[in-house]
Amino acid sequence: MKPKHYTIPIFIPELACPFQCVYCNQKKISGQQEVPSEKEIIKSIEDHLSTIDYRNNEVELGFFGGNFTGIPMEEQEKYLKLVQPYIRQGKIKSIRLSTRPDYINQEILYLLLLNQVETIELGAQSMDDEVLKASRRGHSSEDTEKAAKLIQENGFRLGMQMMIGLPGDSFEKTLYTAGKIADMEADDARIYPCLVIKGTKLEDWYHEGKYDALSLEEAVIQTKEVVKIFENDEVNIIRIGLHPSEGLCSGEELIAGPYHPSFRELVLTEFWNDLFQPLYRKHYRRRIKIHVPGSELNVAIGHRSKNKKALMEFYDEVQILPDEKIMGRTFYVDYY
Repeated sequence: MKPKHYTIPIFIPELACPFQCVYCNQKKISGQQEVPSEKEIIKSIEDHLSTIDYRNNEVELGFFGGNFTGIPMEEQEKYLKLVQPYIRQGKIKSIRLSTRPDYINQEILYLLLLNQVETIELGAQSMDDEVLKASRRGHSSEDTEKAAKLIQENGFRLGMQMMIGLPGDSFEKTLYTAGKIADMEADDARIYPCLVIKGTKLEDWYHEGKYDALSLEEAVIQTKEVVKIFENDEVNIIRIGLHPSEGLCSGEELIAGPYHPSFRELVLTEFWNDLFQPLYRKHYRRRIKIHVPGSELNVAIGHRSKNKKALMEFYDEVQILPDEKIMGRTFYVDYY
């Protein structure tokens, strides 16, 4: 059996971020208000490891939520050193971190190499300079390209984070960003829809009528096309949609935007809806069995059985069944 991959997440909200992007309030998004202490980080590691079979699976630790390489070098080293005993003991294999494209240089990368960092994720968000400027990111698309190249030249895995629906963004610009990320040969990617969160400049703009958030339907359609680009270029998609924090799930911190706790499932449901289009028509056989890969069963049926319900409009009986012998997004049909 193939080993599972686990990431122990350590959220460090807005640590060392030199700019306040118009959409950003990491404390609200992550559900974590303060930077964790060393004791809290160690406790979090221990708690996660107590639930993971680290001997037979692959475990990494991820520093997320801020601009890790923007903090002083000695502070970076302090955080990284906390993980080293677990790496020496074989409980954690490597470290992953997220940072800004304009805070990458050779000196920093050398420190990260010495401390078992394997993957660096860049918060690119967009590769369109007008969108970056409108979002007050404080860096350019060129900064992202230079950082990505330097990361790869030093042997790290490259992760890229992008957002859809940013100020000044469009469907065309979103597809352009996805294409550029694929062209840079990123190993991993995360796709997030832009949300209007309390306490952000975007909230002001939304109330002033200067910003319109994407609808959930628009966000799902755009994300589906981004996923196609990444999959075609073999970019591993780590996450689709924001992690469901308490504030987002309750709606307490969310003003507007396409948030859904099962956003990834909605996107993948639409892939199968597209694949099933030839079946959505009257047929002389009234019963149908659709055989799909076992790993795709839930999304083939669809979120809240959306795809199965659509098929029931045309057939008296619909069965969607797993077949472990087929892979990817392929299927075959039996009529009876």
